[in-house]
Amino acid sequence: MEGNKMLSFKHYMLYAASAIAFFAACKNDLTVTPTDRISTSSIESDTVLLEAYITNRYLGARLQDKEGEGTDPGFGRGFEYGLWSSLTDESMYTNDDNTWLIQRGQLSPENTGIAGTFWARSYRSIRECNYALKTLSAIEMSEAHKTRLQGELQFIRAFRYHDLIRNYGRVVLLSDTVYNLSDNLQDPALFDRKSIAEGVQYVADQLTEAAEKLPLDNGAGWLQGRATKGAALALKSRILLYAASPLYNAGTWDAAAQAALEVIALNKYSLYTGGYAKLFITNDNSETIFARYYTKNANHVHLEIANGPNGYGGWGGNTPLQNLVDAYQMTNGLAPFNEDGTVNTASGYDPANPYKNRDPRFTASILYNGTTYRDRTIETFTPGGKDSKDGTDNWNTSKTGYYLRKFINDDYPIVNPWGNAGFQPWNYFRYAEILLNFAEAANEAYGPDVVPAGASMSARQALNLVRSRPGVDMPAIAAGRSQTQFRDDVRYERRVELAFEEHRFYDVRRWKIAETTENIPAYGIEITKNGSTLTYTRKEALSGRLFQTKHYWLPIPRTEIQASNNQLEQNPGY
Repeated sequence: MEGNKMLSFKHYMLYAASAIAFFAACKNDLTVTPTDRISTSSIESDTVLLEAYITNRYLGARLQDKEGEGTDPGFGRGFEYGLWSSLTDESMYTNDDNTWLIQRGQLSPENTGIAGTFWARSYRSIRECNYALKTLSAIEMSEAHKTRLQGELQFIRAFRYHDLIRNYGRVVLLSDTVYNLSDNLQDPALFDRKSIAEGVQYVADQLTEAAEKLPLDNGAGWLQGRATKGAALALKSRILLYAASPLYNAGTWDAAAQAALEVIALNKYSLYTGGYAKLFITNDNSETIFARYYTKNANHVHLEIANGPNGYGGWGGNTPLQNLVDAYQMTNGLAPFNEDGTVNTASGYDPANPYKNRDPRFTASILYNGTTYRDRTIETFTPGGKDSKDGTDNWNTSKTGYYLRKFINDDYPIVNPWGNAGFQPWNYFRYAEILLNFAEAANEAYGPDVVPAGASMSARQALNLVRSRPGVDMPAIAAGRSQTQFRDDVRYERRVELAFEEHRFYDVRRWKIAETTENIPAYGIEITKNGSTLTYTRKEALSGRLFQTKHYWLPIPRTEIQASNNQLEQNPGY
């Protein structure tokens, strides 16, 4: 399927201009003026059209089935059918949709499944940004406005490179060059994959420049959702955190800590205090740094029906795994299980009542048997549970025994939601991530309790801000933890705070622990009801889960290697 849908490496770099140039050529050769697109000459002479072209670079081409619905993909899998979490130990996608092969370690250059579009979409977008930057430099416009648009384009391009780096490692850097069909497309420079360090440095430098050009605040209205200084610095924080991590080994923890501090020092963002669940359905809040916003005229996948329980008429899409459920601490801050999987009796965990007294983010993120939802309680037990295989629409029953609650707006309908749901935002960056970036980097660079020069907090204090905010109220991590112990604290916090937000896939890889976490079976829970007694039995929800060393990086699709006349180097092991 992908061989038919994806553009080759050289073609997607040229697509934006070549498509227009092709139709311009039609005008010259056939004296026919196309009416279904705008010519390059119009874009290059009209500031309104150029700005519209630039704004549309926040979107990407739809290269696979089920990539968004109603609007084109943005900067990630957010609000598509199969979330990126369903390639990890967070969740599985009930109806597969090309996710299971990745969970099962069957990924190959010929069969990239749901992960097959990064290379093509990213380089297409980079080429479009380069074209826009070249056009912008030559058009008449106020310098202030031109500078801002340049900053936006540098941010978008940097995001695309960051996406390439975190998925493939070494990437081809195209600088500001706009390649055309008349160029020598067999030039080896087009396929020269730079080191990770070079790629990271390029992205970081671009973001430093972009931050200088972008406003601190866009305000409300149509500018909402476009890049700001905070967005550029947040992306810089993320890429430098990744660079310092063991898999990349291409940066320093000190640089990552300082990058996070740049965002904190803006004094613009703070943790949302209106409740963890409401954070993800609220457009305007102090925690959002950069998000994609939707209106009634820009529908995306209706999350409520796509992920809702079958007993409510939902399709049971991305269903949480028991692996994640088991990770949530008790409200006293203790883990419910020991490292060997036995019950931690000191925690107060009750196997007969497993969902009681858990970290509040558990209830806000996951629907489980017995929890109140809409007009009744969730019933995943058998026999007879309304949200089990004994319920209605049983082909949509969760295979894990859980359903997704995070991101879901209970005010939106599940049944017949078309045009009446799907308007919540998707956060690409939020302040909690920045605090966790700082906590991790500062711990690795200085230890958990050292306040770095120029900072107002230590790694432990930053972590506790996230952990103990209103609505979460988990016990603070006490002073005196070793660097190793606090590393575990950070990894726990990232796992539960950022669950389902496209972080886990990259975190376990950059920490180089995926060979452990991704080789644990994908577990679910079987709940049997006998009178008033419930029996909980762990089960394997998805068979054959497998991770190999080569899977730390995605394979470059075979079509791209072939299009380069085999000059483009494939990732090891593929």
